[in-house]
Amino acid sequence: MTSNAPANRNGAATPAALLRASPLPPLEARILLAHVLGWRQTQLITRAEEALDSGCVERYLALQARRVAGEPVAQLVGVREFFGLEFEVTPDVLIPRPETELLVETALTAMENLARPRVLDLGTGTGAIAVAIASMRPDAQVSALDRSAEALAVAARNAARLVDPKRPGGAVTFTQSDWYGSLDAALRFDVIVSNPPYIASGDPHLSQGDLRYEPRAALTDEADGMSAIRTIAAGAPAHLAAHGVLWVEHGYDQAEAVRELLAARGFADVRSERDLAGIERISGGRLAG
Repeated sequence: MTSNAPANRNGAATPAALLRASPLPPLEARILLAHVLGWRQTQLITRAEEALDSGCVERYLALQARRVAGEPVAQLVGVREFFGLEFEVTPDVLIPRPETELLVETALTAMENLARPRVLDLGTGTGAIAVAIASMRPDAQVSALDRSAEALAVAARNAARLVDPKRPGGAVTFTQSDWYGSLDAALRFDVIVSNPPYIASGDPHLSQGDLRYEPRAALTDEADGMSAIRTIAAGAPAHLAAHGVLWVEHGYDQAEAVRELLAARGFADVRSERDLAGIERISGGRLAG
């Protein structure tokens, strides 16, 4: 047994002893320990007093220390659940977050009455949005772009593992592109979605919590937090089909500015949707005409 490892009264390092002694929030401690042991979290209860191998204990304590130092749990275990799917996560990609599920849900609603809808995900990162849509709408033809080759590699692996290759809409296609720059000018989409970098460069959150370990380019435009959204809104009309829709995620205080931007770019039925915390999290509209 590792000399500094918490132990029960019999001197054995057990799941229960490790979890009791952990300085982490209980859920985080359980996620890390289950990951190291290769167990389901329920087994931490049913096998709570089982003596653990010293190597497993050492690996858990090492991960615990890294988490205490600030590294995100998703990066430590290499996965994060999103829309009921388990996505690979690396330091090259933004960690999928629950509030972004609203973007997927709204996009799915927008394409309810369309057969074989054509969908574009801008700045795909892990591929979470594109893959979730492809999973829920097997007939959708889904394309995804990102300027990061490393992010695209992660997204492609996620798609290969999570998307049925025999789905009617075909495989999710990935292209390295700085927004619309490398996109075929002839392509038109029924739905464009994006979770772009929208944090202003001076925002203190960039130096706090998990954000410190995520790719900065996926978080901030190094400006006012709106430049990527401006680029997306400006380019969308040339890549949307008639009456196509655009939806973007944005910051808690940007909804009004995004609505004004979309209206100025010729979008109709512009509105924002609130996440479970009541924050206006996404805004979008329909291409008029």
